[in-house]
Amino acid sequence: MSDDARPGTADAPQAAPLSFWQNLLQHDLVASLVVFMVAIPLSLGIAQASGAPILAGIIAAVIGGVVAGALGGAPLQVSGPAAGLTVIVYEMIQKFGWQTTTTIVVIAGLMQIAFGFLKIARASLAISPAVVHGMLAGIGVVITLAQLHVVLGGKPQDNALKNITELPGQIMDLHLPSAILGVAVIAFLFAWTKMPAAVRRIPGALIAVVGGTIAAQFMHFPADLRVNLPDNLTQGHIFPKVPAFADLNDILIAAATIAVVASVESLLSAVALDKLTGGKRADLDRELLGQGAANTVSGLLGGLPVTGVIVRSSTNVSAGAKTRASAIMHGVWILLFVLLAAPLLETIPKSVLAGLLVFIGVNLVSPAHIKEMLHTREWPVYFATLFGVVFLNLLEGVAIGIGLAIILLLRKLAKIHVDIEERGDKWHARVEGSLTFLSVPALSAKLATIPAGASVDIDLMVDFMDHAAFEAIHSWRVVQEKAGGKVDIDEFHEAWYGSAESGNALMNRSRIPTLPIPKGTLAVAAADTSVIKEI
Repeated sequence: MSDDARPGTADAPQAAPLSFWQNLLQHDLVASLVVFMVAIPLSLGIAQASGAPILAGIIAAVIGGVVAGALGGAPLQVSGPAAGLTVIVYEMIQKFGWQTTTTIVVIAGLMQIAFGFLKIARASLAISPAVVHGMLAGIGVVITLAQLHVVLGGKPQDNALKNITELPGQIMDLHLPSAILGVAVIAFLFAWTKMPAAVRRIPGALIAVVGGTIAAQFMHFPADLRVNLPDNLTQGHIFPKVPAFADLNDILIAAATIAVVASVESLLSAVALDKLTGGKRADLDRELLGQGAANTVSGLLGGLPVTGVIVRSSTNVSAGAKTRASAIMHGVWILLFVLLAAPLLETIPKSVLAGLLVFIGVNLVSPAHIKEMLHTREWPVYFATLFGVVFLNLLEGVAIGIGLAIILLLRKLAKIHVDIEERGDKWHARVEGSLTFLSVPALSAKLATIPAGASVDIDLMVDFMDHAAFEAIHSWRVVQEKAGGKVDIDEFHEAWYGSAESGNALMNRSRIPTLPIPKGTLAVAAADTSVIKEI
């Protein structure tokens, strides 16, 4: 069996391993054709949404399949142009032009290769899921607002706010055939999701695009409302250029944005794919190398940026793929189709592709993720990221989300629970939470309510204590005992205070037993674990 083949389940009878050629003919060939049929309409639509030449989407699909498929660390992952990058690319084209944008894609690919060699793939997954889901939801809203104009026979505006304010006017000035087909595609795709699983094995996007294109032959569609390709595919094709030195700083920031977002999206897709397939886990650092190589080549050839795409990858798995040959072959089929049947692409109405993109955009705003964010109290981060992406730009939206996530984490670290009560001739204090410098003001205020010189028993049920918190408790203890009181400190988890006081962590931990922690004490740690599990 090849290294990329997936083993069967533990319950299945052990069969003789298939050879590479058996896998290729029995599984990978069919899977590659299914993914090819899904990838064609998606690639065309994403190029349209990005404001890039249609051919750029095809180039990215071919390179993503062949280069990332051959070199990546997730053998069953299928790469190509992705909806998650459309907003970034659109903004860059508006700012720099298409030729410089392809240069940015090359630089982003080189950065990803550097990420792979530095082996930071796992670290790049340490981003709050609320930020990731908020970013994708924001991208979905932006795509939907822009493509609604195309569905109605118009052109998208420069930003989301203009797309909202100009939408009523576009409705009044709609191109009826475009609107009929676009809305029909959207309705069909939502209805298709309700079909039985056996029926949905046929790609709904392919049926919608083919059906819409056939219907358009009986309507009046001017050339400017259809997909437009050059007569000669190489004629007038734009390749990268060396950027002006004055723009270098902005270009490096743009490239880093593509590199980070594309890397995170690819890695999340690879991890999700591992859960689907079982068997050998993806080599995430190698995946970054493969994605970087693909983006470098795609940019050099004038293509869109590439990333691992969970829609195509899950389709690949469900269609029975066993090795990376499926992803590679799907890229070959796309290339052959464009070389041999390019005129067919020019019969596709733009509103049909826009309807497909509206469906994709709406699905990026996942009700399940919103419900999960509300349940985990991460909704401020989610919605701050979403609205930042929609009304500012992707980079600023993500920065706002990360900043708010850090503030909320610091707030959690600052939050402690202190109960103080008088018991006869002694006072009792119970402290729960994480004791950091952020919680010192609250802790000091509570301890100050105990009369000077009183004897006190303090139960420390904390999962962490930094030096500032130790100093606060120790200084208060010294003052209290000088005033005539006695302070006894018992630790019911790890001996943070005792270790700091004696300077010998091992001795203190050997003397103080670890007792069960009451429910709720480790709220911060539990939250962190849930993030890891989700990723």
